[in-house]
Amino acid sequence: MENFRIGKDASLNLRMGITYSDDQTPKEGHPTSAKDGQSLIDQVIAATGPKAHPRLAQIMPSLVRHLHEFAREVNLTVPEWKAAVDMLNECGQISNDRRNETQLLCDILGLESLVDEITSNLLASSHAGTPSAVLGPFYRHNAPLLPNGSSIVKNLTPETPWFSQAIADSAYITGRVLSTDGRPIPGAIVDTWLAAPNGLYEQQDESQTDMNLRGRFKTDQDGRFAFYALRPTSYPIPFDGPAGRFLTLLDRNPNRPGHIHFVVSALRHRALTTQIFDSRDKYLTEDAVFAVKDELVVKFLPRKGDSKARWYLEYDFVLSKED
Repeated sequence: MENFRIGKDASLNLRMGITYSDDQTPKEGHPTSAKDGQSLIDQVIAATGPKAHPRLAQIMPSLVRHLHEFAREVNLTVPEWKAAVDMLNECGQISNDRRNETQLLCDILGLESLVDEITSNLLASSHAGTPSAVLGPFYRHNAPLLPNGSSIVKNLTPETPWFSQAIADSAYITGRVLSTDGRPIPGAIVDTWLAAPNGLYEQQDESQTDMNLRGRFKTDQDGRFAFYALRPTSYPIPFDGPAGRFLTLLDRNPNRPGHIHFVVSALRHRALTTQIFDSRDKYLTEDAVFAVKDELVVKFLPRKGDSKARWYLEYDFVLSKED
């Protein structure tokens, strides 16, 4: 891919598609008129056949209208369109079962948070469960199923670069999984993961053990789970892909506040995807993916008498029942 530069004041040359010299920078002007493109919009919408998938037949006319109207409004050029296509292509090329760059791009545009909110509102009942939050691009299936009370911190030694920080932030996390009627749910699965103190998830960091800081726990007869982990650390969106470079082009804050991911599931209940955020973090009001909700901000308390943890958190997850 070629370089991309925006405007006279841009000093960054980033792999995003094209290069504009100062005298080639697109000029501001009047958007292409609606009349100029309405015939094309009508043709694209009319091309949908009678046997189209019902949901696609419902939503595609709106998508086509908004997409075409956006292009006309900003006078989108072919080089700019090609830059966007190249960026999306690169997102797909570096995505795999350990990292989803396209999802990360949706995150920094606020799209996943919006879709999460829409879905939550559609499923809302009079007895609300724990608020949801975005899954994020670094979820991995089949994290190890561990006994309650075990640790998801693997192979921590004094040689680990972030050993001292891990000891200082060592935490015991426990709570219950409840139904919206307040009853505990035995046998629920609590799937959790977080970044290390260096701000990297294990699949980003060759020095970390596979599946480090990941685990699944099954609740006991009282609906309780418990495990040792770390207080979460804030970190920047990775810059080794197009999503991070896109943030740089937008001069945006790249940081996520410290958070721990959870997917909580149980029979006859809707699965919950959410995050909890450490109240001490300075980026709570500047989350690069707009996922923080007040109800998900938690306060860790000092823990005494436990050589494995200096902090303690108790947090209950409430699941809504399936219809």
